[in-house]
Amino acid sequence: MDVKKPLSKTEYTNIDIDFFLDEEEKKEDIKAGIILLTPHENEIVEDLINILKKQSPDKVANINQSIKNLEMLAEAIAHFPSLLERSTLTASVRTPQSLIESLIANQYDGDSTLHLPSKAAMGKGFLISKIHTFAALTKLAKNAKLSDPVIKEFDDATVSMMFTLMAEDVYLNLLRDTTLEIEFRRQLATSLIILWEHRSDQNITDIAPVLQSVWKARRTLAPAFGTMVGTSELLLMSIQMDEKWIRFIKQRLTDPDVSQAMEEFLFGLSYEQILKLRSILKEQGITAIGRDEVSSFLGQHVKTDISLDYRDFYLLYTVRRDNARARKRLQLPGPKRTLEDHFISFVMELNKEKQNNDIYAK
Repeated sequence: MDVKKPLSKTEYTNIDIDFFLDEEEKKEDIKAGIILLTPHENEIVEDLINILKKQSPDKVANINQSIKNLEMLAEAIAHFPSLLERSTLTASVRTPQSLIESLIANQYDGDSTLHLPSKAAMGKGFLISKIHTFAALTKLAKNAKLSDPVIKEFDDATVSMMFTLMAEDVYLNLLRDTTLEIEFRRQLATSLIILWEHRSDQNITDIAPVLQSVWKARRTLAPAFGTMVGTSELLLMSIQMDEKWIRFIKQRLTDPDVSQAMEEFLFGLSYEQILKLRSILKEQGITAIGRDEVSSFLGQHVKTDISLDYRDFYLLYTVRRDNARARKRLQLPGPKRTLEDHFISFVMELNKEKQNNDIYAK
């Protein structure tokens, strides 16, 4: 059984949403719908199936059923009105522009799930199911003792989906930040709606590889963990990083919120825990400790290991996200945004700047 192509009539490509938001007559050109598998995902799944047909034919049926389950989810979601088109709801008319303005206007604290479109909530479930499916496919590839490059293809695809899940949180978080310019928040809302519609994000290709590399590089910080000096380790870590990451470090690290968020990311501790640990080490005259000693010094269990599991990345991100939201709500010292908030915002600004320059150059 061949793996099916995406449900949408065409693959989603990078499109300025203004192309169809501002011109009513072009709405028929919009290709809406969740992307079941991208061309690359489709290719690696088919390659795996072809290999397993010879090694473990029984596994092929399981893979096909998993893809079929995803397809049924996507088909169910496709019955809901497109978020990129004008639609008449029970008591109102919704347009992409009205949805954007509604997202910007929603400044309530707490979980906004019940304020979001049904398609957004169901699509998140689809994406989580797809992540679990590809994680299982990665294990299948490992058990079949396929080559490292093949295994890495599945692993990278799974991690990219995790970053798409994370990007949704980041967009919602930044939309609440009234210190950002209104036009930039509209840009964020636009990216969020496109993500909801397709469960694919145009910014992830720039963001995911960098944050994944930074996450892996945390492993090299273990010997110097006890110094609790984040900036020096960061500079060493950044030498071979992506150009956008280096620009981010040079331009934004002087911002206390960015540097504090960076230390939370690097050490796997909250801002409050970092301050407490620094104070304890200073009082006791200790210059270095291991990661496994942190919990005993703080008197509480903290997850400071250096796992490369994508689930741990997302787990620790959500802890930092929730802490940042609490500080902002309670007006407490410490970072009010996560490192991911800052970096994704920075990349989007760079992309917008490039887009504007390209327009002026014509």
